[in-house]
Amino acid sequence: MLSMTRKRNWMGLVAAGIGALGVTFAAGMGTRPESEGVKVGDKAPDFTLTDIHGVEHTLSDYTAEGKIVVLEWFNPDCPFVKKFHWSHTTMRDTVAKFKDKPVQFLAINSAGAPGKQGWGEKRNLEAEEQYHIEYPILLDKSSAVGHMYGAKRTPHIFIVDAKGTVRYIGPIDSTSSSRKVGENYLETALNQLLAGETDIIEPAIPAYGCAVKYVKKNKK
Repeated sequence: MLSMTRKRNWMGLVAAGIGALGVTFAAGMGTRPESEGVKVGDKAPDFTLTDIHGVEHTLSDYTAEGKIVVLEWFNPDCPFVKKFHWSHTTMRDTVAKFKDKPVQFLAINSAGAPGKQGWGEKRNLEAEEQYHIEYPILLDKSSAVGHMYGAKRTPHIFIVDAKGTVRYIGPIDSTSSSRKVGENYLETALNQLLAGETDIIEPAIPAYGCAVKYVKKNKK
């Protein structure tokens, strides 16, 4: 069972300049130290990101509709992402199982600069077609959302319930193999939440995969 951590006080308002970096946060939302991220039981930081087709998506819009939101940190060229989208159809099959349920899947690519693996609209548009992805792929060009959540790997799953609370953080499955697929933790967690259960599956292993290709800050 995952223990619920106490809600933390957020530190200040988000700087207005973040909007210029390609991500905006809802009024009143705070920010966390980049190294910290969120924990299970925390209020999920709200955000707005633009997908590869130019459409904006805001986390709180989905939760206001009563939806559970699956955030999948994504890099189309990472072998571990390909495991679930190409070598196997794990993600496609999982999404299909919840098609008629109040569940919204969102892929987030935090690769923040040209030359980074999996970067840019063009590559992600290709991947959308190649992997038959039918949910939005959002571009976190400033890496701000990834840092807010503390996403470390691709893939890295964060499930936010309809009340805006983080309920699961971890891998998609139970094996860190780049080829074999284990128990589907994502599917189990979603079924538990939809059934109203409070004891959500605890991943036996941490998120694994490629390191998120974050923007490197200039040293002063």
